[in-house]
Amino acid sequence: MEDLIVLYEDNHIIVVVKPQNIPTQADSSADRDLLTMVKDYVKAKYEKPGEAYIGLVHRLDRPTGGVMVFARTSKAASRLCEQIQAGDFEKKYLAVTVGHPRDRRGRLENYLVKDEAANMVKIAPAMIEGAKKAILDYNVLEVNDKISLIDIRLITGRSHQARVQMMGQGCPIFGDAKYGGDTLAKTHKLALWSYSLRFEHPVTKQVMVFKVFPPETSPWKFFAVDKYINVVKPE
Repeated sequence: MEDLIVLYEDNHIIVVVKPQNIPTQADSSADRDLLTMVKDYVKAKYEKPGEAYIGLVHRLDRPTGGVMVFARTSKAASRLCEQIQAGDFEKKYLAVTVGHPRDRRGRLENYLVKDEAANMVKIAPAMIEGAKKAILDYNVLEVNDKISLIDIRLITGRSHQARVQMMGQGCPIFGDAKYGGDTLAKTHKLALWSYSLRFEHPVTKQVMVFKVFPPETSPWKFFAVDKYINVVKPE
C-alpha cells in the first residue's frame, strides 16, 4: 500500500489521492484500480476478515488525478450520494489548456452524449437520445504563452465532462490525446487535477475541506499554482 496516499480517515470515510492513469474502479483492462487499493489498505490496517466494505460515491477519469473520498459504511455512502445529488458536494479542478476561452470566466452548459464503444463523449443537441446536461463554472487564472491555467468547478458529474466542454470552447486540456489537447506535446499526462473537495461529514455534519497540489512537473511548473491553492483547515 506504499502507493496509496491517505489524507484523512475515520470510521465513516477515507480521503485519498488518486494517482493518474489508474482506473477508479475495476474495468476491462484488469489493471490495478484505486477502489481495490483502498479496500486492501483498510483490510490490512485494521486486520479485517474477508473483503472490507468501501463505498464508491464519485469517480475520476482514469488519466485524471487528485483528491477523492470513499465511504467506509453504507450509511456514509448513502449520505454522501445525497449531498452529490443535492449539489452540496463541491468538486474543483485545475486544468492547463491549450489556448483559453473567449471569456475569462463563465458558466458552460452543454448536452453530452457518450459513445460507450469508443469511450468518447461529444456535445450534442438536447433532443438527442441519451443526451445529459453538463454544467461547469470556470475561471482563467493565468495565461502563459500558448497555455492557460484554469480553475473549474463541476456542477454536474458527467463522464469526461471538463475535457469535452473545454474542447468545445476551443481550448482542449493539455495532454488530452482523446480530445485534441496533445498538439503541443504528445507524451505528457493529462493536465487535469482534482485539487479540492468540500462536503459535510456524513455523521458529524462537520464541513470538511481537502486540497492537494498537482504534480510539480510540466506543464504545471509554468504557473504559480501555490498562489491559487490555499490549504484550509476543516471548518
